[in-house]
Amino acid sequence: MPLALAHAAAAPAQSTQVFILPHGTTSLPAAAAGDLPEAAARYVEKALADDQKLVHLNHFSHHHYFVVLADKPTTAQVAEQLRRAGHTLHGQLKAEKVEEVFIENHSATSNAALLLAEGLALSAYQFEGYKTDEKSQKPASLARVYVVGNGATVAEITELEGLLEGVEFARDLVNAPLNKLNAVQFAERMAEAGDRAGYTTDILDLAKIEALRMGGLLAVNLGSPEPPTFSILEYKPENAQNEKPYVLVGKGVVFDTGGLSLKPTPNSMDMMKCDMAGGAAVAGTLYALAKNQVPLHVIGLVPATDNRPGGLAYAPGDVLTMHSGLTVEVRNTDAEGRLLLADALSFAKRYEPELVIDLATLTGAAVRALGTEASASMGTAEPATLQKLAEAGYAVHERLVEFPLWDEYADHIKSDIADINNLGKGEAGHISAAKFLERFAVGYPWIHLDIAGPAYLTAPESYRGKGGTGVGVRLLYEFLTKQLA
Repeated sequence: MPLALAHAAAAPAQSTQVFILPHGTTSLPAAAAGDLPEAAARYVEKALADDQKLVHLNHFSHHHYFVVLADKPTTAQVAEQLRRAGHTLHGQLKAEKVEEVFIENHSATSNAALLLAEGLALSAYQFEGYKTDEKSQKPASLARVYVVGNGATVAEITELEGLLEGVEFARDLVNAPLNKLNAVQFAERMAEAGDRAGYTTDILDLAKIEALRMGGLLAVNLGSPEPPTFSILEYKPENAQNEKPYVLVGKGVVFDTGGLSLKPTPNSMDMMKCDMAGGAAVAGTLYALAKNQVPLHVIGLVPATDNRPGGLAYAPGDVLTMHSGLTVEVRNTDAEGRLLLADALSFAKRYEPELVIDLATLTGAAVRALGTEASASMGTAEPATLQKLAEAGYAVHERLVEFPLWDEYADHIKSDIADINNLGKGEAGHISAAKFLERFAVGYPWIHLDIAGPAYLTAPESYRGKGGTGVGVRLLYEFLTKQLA
């Protein structure tokens, strides 16, 4: 579970406290100095004068930490510095085996305490995993974070806690291996989470998927000994402000070998348990929205299967008939994610949505273009909508870079024997993949997010950690809640 977050009117005597101070401060505010001995106060002020950003006082029975805001040109950059300060602080609290901490904000940034707590909590995430020895199972000491006084309201703290639970849920899903999370188990985990949070789940089995003629999902599943699923997650509160639902579509390839177009290993295949990170982000977002009772009608669609080369596996050269009726020539079985998404995007039309956003670890091209620092975005939605989503990305530091969907890119997916093919050229692969999806996202505004870079990290990076990052949950939550009147 995430760190427990709570509100406190004041910090008790001899408790571990964190004081957030304005940039450039060299003297302690009276409220932050408290009952510090004169020598201790002088030590802190000297460190502040030396431009130290995190100052630690060890009182042996308890600790005091002083976090100084960075001088950044935008509020989004200040917010990110606070999250990263939370990560640094978490390392020190862990080393000192601190069990609970009280955060006081003495800066002009009104939400500074919440942002620091967010960084602390995201850094504290641990995947429980499957270790059996007692030493490995020992939980971290830090269990509770209090925000003191007017640093945040109880409602704001509760909302952040619900959001962080959604991020942790997504991370847990991404970190689970295939033998613990096949397509059926993935669907069941999402349904169980819905029961806890307050959204409903309808799991379509193989027979229903066949009846819907979802040719893309069925083709990718042919090589698997296990059936596919198509999960429909719906959160529809009675006080929903939107007449038309927002629909989120997530790629749910629980493991991708590449199929007959087998991926090389090591590296390319080793981390492919993360290929359902788009579906995990959709589930995490629905969880957070429902948990926090956000008054929006939101639907999540998650087509799921693994992609293997066994049995009657689909092959390069095959022609598929999709849910929409379009035909697709398969040029490469490792370009499978777009086939699942295409069926889901076509299916989404029945909801007459306000907006459809899909998320997928779709292409290596997006990683080569942006690394792990950002996701690629493209779509047919109005520029103002794309801009609002980009602003949400900056606000939570899950940044987006928009790429074009010019008509010329349609040439990359032309086929001699079918309506389109599933593989573009060697260049602009993330764009040709989106151009493929565009043919199925018809009748509504649509945005595609290629999250292949930031979805899974092979080395720790600040509060994003190592492994599944849960990218997309905070982004979509920020964007959707900003649509409220």
